Amino acid sequence: MNLTPLLDAPLPIRLHVVTVVPAFFLGTWLLLASRKGSPRHRLVGRLYLALMALTSLAAIFITSGVGPSITVGPLRFGWIHLFVPLTLHGVYGAFATLRNGDRRGHRNAMIGVYVGALIVAGGLTFIPGRLMWRVFFE
Repeated sequence: MNLTPLLDAPLPIRLHVVTVVPAFFLGTWLLLASRKGSPRHRLVGRLYLALMALTSLAAIFITSGVGPSITVGPLRFGWIHLFVPLTLHGVYGAFATLRNGDRRGHRNAMIGVYVGALIVAGGLTFIPGRLMWRVFFE
């Protein structure tokens, strides 16, 4: 493991990693080990969703360097940026469905955020040439 690429990365990337790593572990605990509906589950769930919202907002400022991109002002968006609105929609959906008493909708939103943002998008960061590939495999 070589942390130099991460330590040398721009602030949005470092913020993204600092928020997404604990979100991954909290989300895993929430889905697999927590007692649903308990005070601890609710507290950790709020923290998890806040971290996921922050990691999504930080991702907006990460310049895409792989594949085709769209430039908007100083920002350059690639295909992976599609996960930003999807994640934010899922975070909102997790709160909204629970507020409306829809436990099944809440569960689906939480699973969607976890799988889509952490497993799929997170997995894509390990494509050869991307930052996390360099951290773990170079």
